[in-house]
Amino acid sequence: MSDPVITLRKVTAELGGRPVLRGIDLTVGRGEVVALLGANGSGKSTAVRSIIGQVPLTGGEIEIFGTPRRRFRQWARVGYVPQRTTAAGGVPATVAEVVSSGRLSRARFGLLRKADRDAVGRALDLVGMADRAKDSVDALSGGQHQRVLIARALAAEPELLIMDEPMAGVDLASQEILAATLREQVATGASVLLVLHELGPLEPLIDRAVVLRDGCVLHDGPPPKAVGQHALPGHDHVHPHSAADAEPIRTGLLS
Repeated sequence: MSDPVITLRKVTAELGGRPVLRGIDLTVGRGEVVALLGANGSGKSTAVRSIIGQVPLTGGEIEIFGTPRRRFRQWARVGYVPQRTTAAGGVPATVAEVVSSGRLSRARFGLLRKADRDAVGRALDLVGMADRAKDSVDALSGGQHQRVLIARALAAEPELLIMDEPMAGVDLASQEILAATLREQVATGASVLLVLHELGPLEPLIDRAVVLRDGCVLHDGPPPKAVGQHALPGHDHVHPHSAADAEPIRTGLLS
């Protein structure tokens, strides 16, 4: 693959002393949309968290935009959307404040300029939340909360989007808005890595599917025709996730 934006080579990682990733290889090319699929505990979320530096590696190597992760500093090029069920819960902030935090990686000296405020406004428009900008995030529905987290990632105008279960627990209307938002980002050339339990309305956007099982790559190629308990051995849709797929509360990309 030419010009990959993400490269994992023989990556291994542990959680609580237990192996979770067992030598996985994964690439995402420029402009490509890759879905990371698998059962609960297969290591999907651990894989994406290892990419952004939240989980240390025990072996292998990761490159982002061709730079080893340990030396990568251009995090404004990366937008990260964590699992909604464990992200920013109980934070006393407005919708606009949460989305604005996603722009801080591009802000000069931590101060938002007009260009930054305009980017925040565009991100809120994209996810259909501009009319809720002054509302507390605690007053939002699950689907609206997820749209805010995606707007936060989009505010930095990233070249690469990494999204962990963006459709989990989200109503159909919000799923359709999120799919349309993602379609627009892909049209501008963004690369996307998604952790998913099922493809749903995102299926038409997926270029490639990588299926994990017990921390190993089971499949890397065209998306399965149907993703579910009958299509993938051991696949299920039980929530909340197991420890291997859990995410601590985060309020920023690398906080």
